Amino acid sequence: MPSRRSRGLVSWVRRGGLSTLVFFLPLLLSFGLFSWWPILRSLPLSFQRTNFLTTEWVGLDNFARVLADPLLLTAALNTLWFAVLALVIGFPVPVILAVFIAELRRTRGLASALVYLPVIFPPVVAVLLWKAFFDPSPTGVLNTILGWVGLGPLSWLNDGDLAMPSIVLQATWASFGTATIIYLATLMGVRTELYDAAETDGASAFRRFWHVTLPQMRSVLLVMLLLQLIGTFQVFTEPYIMTNGGPENRTVTILMLIYRYAFVSGDYGRATALSLLLAIALSGLSWIYLWATKHWSTS
Repeated sequence: MPSRRSRGLVSWVRRGGLSTLVFFLPLLLSFGLFSWWPILRSLPLSFQRTNFLTTEWVGLDNFARVLADPLLLTAALNTLWFAVLALVIGFPVPVILAVFIAELRRTRGLASALVYLPVIFPPVVAVLLWKAFFDPSPTGVLNTILGWVGLGPLSWLNDGDLAMPSIVLQATWASFGTATIIYLATLMGVRTELYDAAETDGASAFRRFWHVTLPQMRSVLLVMLLLQLIGTFQVFTEPYIMTNGGPENRTVTILMLIYRYAFVSGDYGRATALSLLLAIALSGLSWIYLWATKHWSTS
């Protein structure tokens, strides 16, 4: 008589478990090879001084040199400033657009396609396009538009005070489409009777948004906010292509500093050490965020 374990295995195969595993295995192997293996490989690398030709074990020296780098504080503050600006400018935009599109009837599909259009552009192409827009000359695209209303011209990326907000503007334009579609899908699942009841009670459009729409989107908003925080702390492409960290290191970010350690100085051990410090910081930030919002997300 077959054992309970063997019967359970046969039942699992009959339910399609084996075919599921076969389809899932390539994804699991590729994820492990290209994601988890580099992470595991970076652990010993952070304690070594290496150019991949010669290797020397240096212990915690890489971490000490990273923390002693005066540019680290500048990069951390710049990254934090980018995250704050991206949160203030970029987070409300897709929410507002999603609410607006949800109110449309005949043109909702067209509006959704137009909103998602910037995401189709390859990141480098989008950055180069906006870099051309930020031409500081009076004939630049944005300066020409400002000239129509008697403003400008502005130096944009050449101005230390305007460079980071300019980068945030481009990053917001390039990424808000995905978040808008996610929020729009969430809004499509909101029960219409809630709005009907609010309208019957005489609630204004703002009150319906505040007391009906936002509570229904709460869990999605929390997840998207966390993902945005993690993403903004890993910004690299935009400042690297637009300003290369300038002017005067006003747009150097932590990932740019990691890039300089590895591919400019050839110090892969120090680059890996800073990468691990960033991963630890983001893990801690995520844990604090989830702990702080646990009650709010379930209430």
